[in-house]
Amino acid sequence: MDLSNLKPAAGSTKNCKRIGRGQGTGRGGTSTRGHKGAKSRSGYSRKFGFEGGQMPLYRRVPKYGFRNINRVEYRSLNIDIIQQLVANLKVEVIDVALLIEHGYISKNDKVKILGRGELTAKVDVTAHAFSASAVKAIESTGGQAIKL
Repeated sequence: MDLSNLKPAAGSTKNCKRIGRGQGTGRGGTSTRGHKGAKSRSGYSRKFGFEGGQMPLYRRVPKYGFRNINRVEYRSLNIDIIQQLVANLKVEVIDVALLIEHGYISKNDKVKILGRGELTAKVDVTAHAFSASAVKAIESTGGQAIKL
């Protein structure tokens, strides 16, 4: 056996339909496209969402809403999560790197600390933003809220 006599397994390949090669083949004339109309022409491609001339769905449904391109999305973390971290890890400084390391945020997230929960330990927290109640809670225990 060598490369010159290799063949695919029996029944694994089919011959393609050769259309438009004369009347004798049974697939000549209109070449299986029917008579006339856009779909019978060469170069036809239907527009996305085309519904046969009926007003398409994307034009029947009204536009609404507004997406502000300058909006900054924050991942929010509450004071109770900070307290949990302090209790479990025995740390005095919580920053973005620590939060990424323990899976609370992704590396591209911006963090905002919110004020739900109770903080008992003194801790320095570094984040992108803080709510007023979070700053009050952190500073009341003697810690610092450091804004990036």
